[in-house]
Amino acid sequence: MKTTTSQPFLSDVKELRKRARANLDKGAVTPAYQGNVQQTIDILQSVLATEIVCVLRYTMNAIAATGISSDGVKEEFEQHAKEEQGHMLLAAERINQLGGTPNFSPEGLLSRSASEYTVGANLVEMIKENLVAERIACEHYRELIRFFADKDPTTRVMMEGILVNEEEHANDMHDLLVAHEGKPMLPKS
Repeated sequence: MKTTTSQPFLSDVKELRKRARANLDKGAVTPAYQGNVQQTIDILQSVLATEIVCVLRYTMNAIAATGISSDGVKEEFEQHAKEEQGHMLLAAERINQLGGTPNFSPEGLLSRSASEYTVGANLVEMIKENLVAERIACEHYRELIRFFADKDPTTRVMMEGILVNEEEHANDMHDLLVAHEGKPMLPKS
């Protein structure tokens, strides 16, 4: 004989409605939120700063890139700057949803960022610095995804989406580096 337990998937609808009406000032943060709101906001302020620094670096690189084969690289830098700006806006919006105020202040920007603002002296150095920055972002964002896990699935999913794009950027920078240095860096399997 098969025994089944009758456990509802969701809370009682009346209870859900009651809880939804309580603490309206908390916006999207409901009692079911398992993360530490202030800690999440602080972490996302760092993500925001990292993305701002990346926007600035890619934009500067797109302007400063010169040389006979720089046109394609400039376009890649411009595209990455736009995508990093999208990440910046996602992080800022999430901070806002959690009741924080996104910190766009240039004061202390580099100290809040995981990435550095380094402008290479030539095209190859620019590509290398961008690859380093993308690798930092990939490693940092993987760590954050593990941290948020099930405590804050919304932030985790957002970070997963950003990570996909950062890995694409790292791959693009690697491909450009190989093309401009003429030697493969990844082992062929």
